[in-house]
Amino acid sequence: MTDSSVRFPAEWEPQSAVLIAWPNDDTDWVEHLAGVEDTYIALVAAITRFQPVVICVADHDVEAYADARLRSNRIDMDHVRFVTVAYDDTWLRDSGPITLIESGLRDNEGFRLLDFRFTGWGGKFDASNDDQLIERLDKQKLFITNTRQAIDFALEGGAIETDGEGTLLTTWHCLHERHPDCSREQLTAKLAGWLHQDRLLWLEHGALEGDDTDAHIDTLARFASADSIVFQACDDPSDSHHADLQAMADEISMLRTRDGLPYRLFPLPWAKPIIDIDKHGESRRLAASYANFLIINGAVLMPAYGDPADADAAAVLARAFPDREIVPVPCRPLIWQNGSLHCITMQLPEGLV
Repeated sequence: MTDSSVRFPAEWEPQSAVLIAWPNDDTDWVEHLAGVEDTYIALVAAITRFQPVVICVADHDVEAYADARLRSNRIDMDHVRFVTVAYDDTWLRDSGPITLIESGLRDNEGFRLLDFRFTGWGGKFDASNDDQLIERLDKQKLFITNTRQAIDFALEGGAIETDGEGTLLTTWHCLHERHPDCSREQLTAKLAGWLHQDRLLWLEHGALEGDDTDAHIDTLARFASADSIVFQACDDPSDSHHADLQAMADEISMLRTRDGLPYRLFPLPWAKPIIDIDKHGESRRLAASYANFLIINGAVLMPAYGDPADADAAAVLARAFPDREIVPVPCRPLIWQNGSLHCITMQLPEGLV
């Protein structure tokens, strides 16, 4: 185990809220805004059944509009808090704070917000406002009993997965793409130091067509506990993903827990291909992963795509998380912009807000 006074909590630990950003005309959602808003309303409805949600809004007009839409859908507004801040897009898993818990801070428990550089997934998109999101939220006193640690290193929250006990799961492809001059040993040392982890598990395989994050781990494999992993499988040999995802499954089967035992494994079903055709008639496959679920207090919110495999995915997650309610959230509109449910959210540990 690493230094127990600073700890990177697992997603299933108690939360104070989930942080999201409302889509609007100034984000890249503009072409599909109506459908995306419906997804956000369903997401907020699901979260507020179990805990509060903090919604970033670009300005007071966006807040008034979002408030009216939520109220018209009978959302419990006692569990909704708005905060006005500039943002480029709504992928808060990657631009939001990675939070460590600090024990013994001023004789009490506090938090360290890790503010890594957000570069728009390696410079693919403008991210000047998103890169300043954590600092701006911190200056507004959104967070309680915390310190912000700015780190001049590109890292997205969707690229890392922890079991809360010092083990980090990530993909070599993503981290190598962001930092091609760093060796595996150097990247291991940096991540272990900043995130206070003493075991790093690297996956060499696994990628989804339509994913522009360079193989974020949260679309591929997730911890369900310190001794279990849920992962996106592909059981269709004719599918272009089959070989790589099977190689990833083989890798995961070789991983061992801290006690040297194989992980309990929960393979997720494979949705049928979802194809987007743009106004020019060009087609592209969209990345529909069931691994992009969000764990909250008492529940797991599961991305649903209107596919027959949705029900099977919910059944797998129910086995992986037997003490939590599985709540499907319609996420088909989100994958048009190459992400899903986990990508648009960031959980905030209990006591942070």
